[in-house]
Amino acid sequence: MKRHKNIFNKIWDYQNLQTAHKNARRGKGWYREVKEIDANPEQFLTALQGMIRDKTYRTSAYERFTKIEGKKEREIFKLPYYPDRICQWAILQVIEPHLIKTFTADTYSAIPGRGIHQALYKLRRVFRNYPEDTRYCLKIDVKKYYPNIDRAIMKEKFAKMFKDKDFLWLIGEIIDSSPEPNGIPIGNYVSQYCGNLYLSEFDHWVKETAKVRFYFRYMDDMLFMGRDKEYLRDLLGRVQSFLSERLNLKVKENWQIFPVSKRGVDFVGYRVFPGFSLLRKSICKKFKNRVCSIRQRIDSGESMTQNDWLSVQSYGGWLGHCDSHRLTEKYVKPLEPFMNEFYEVNIKSKGGKAHGIC
Repeated sequence: MKRHKNIFNKIWDYQNLQTAHKNARRGKGWYREVKEIDANPEQFLTALQGMIRDKTYRTSAYERFTKIEGKKEREIFKLPYYPDRICQWAILQVIEPHLIKTFTADTYSAIPGRGIHQALYKLRRVFRNYPEDTRYCLKIDVKKYYPNIDRAIMKEKFAKMFKDKDFLWLIGEIIDSSPEPNGIPIGNYVSQYCGNLYLSEFDHWVKETAKVRFYFRYMDDMLFMGRDKEYLRDLLGRVQSFLSERLNLKVKENWQIFPVSKRGVDFVGYRVFPGFSLLRKSICKKFKNRVCSIRQRIDSGESMTQNDWLSVQSYGGWLGHCDSHRLTEKYVKPLEPFMNEFYEVNIKSKGGKAHGIC
């Protein structure tokens, strides 16, 4: 692997910091601390430049809170906008192209052009074009992935990619900044890329050594396709050994091997079957509850709010990528007159913009 040099100086370059501030503030222009930076960006960015260049930068204290996603409970770590989020954007803008080149085509999540729907479309194509080779699925995920990432291994992976001791100091400062004894914080901008880089070696092993033709990974959720259960059971043992011995990770006990045609594959928010796909049950339930709540308030004489409009738009985006005709007809169509009215009054009449909507 080619080791990249002269990374650190590009990170603290003033123009790079300006771009980092622009990217970090996107959608957050109304934040008090963002407004403060906007009032005198040169002063703050010059100060940050000095902190990084002189290696006096230290990651700020984290704000911690718990986020529940379905049945999962995650502890999220949040950093101040300045200097930390700008600093992390400045890092990513420089190293992102190098990291992406090391990822396999089967890696999704936090990669430009390779999100939820790209994974969904490719999974559909694989089912459609290779029905015999995708009869069965092995589905696994890593046990408490982010909290169990080995920091020493993580830093070694960066050292193998970048021959720049000053950059390695900076990325090491952020990796070691978590108040927990191990792992990396969920919520940092750089954490998602760290998560992908940490498993990149595994991805290449799956494709190049284990010779798995049909494999998908969305962060620590993984799918392996095969013709029969025996092949996938043998593969599971090899996967568990690699993750344990090379990365100090464990596969969750709830791994599954099942026939695709009978159960479909629950992945990236959808249940994908050969020939069709549905919205994941938990997302579908939230969608129905939210839309019914909006409809009840409208029927009682209340007006549609901005949050209502955004919610329906968001769920409409989910529905647009699966077989959802019945859901759309039953739940979305009745709200369309109110959606259109909200758009005409609050967006179109104001030049295409409303607070929080662009």
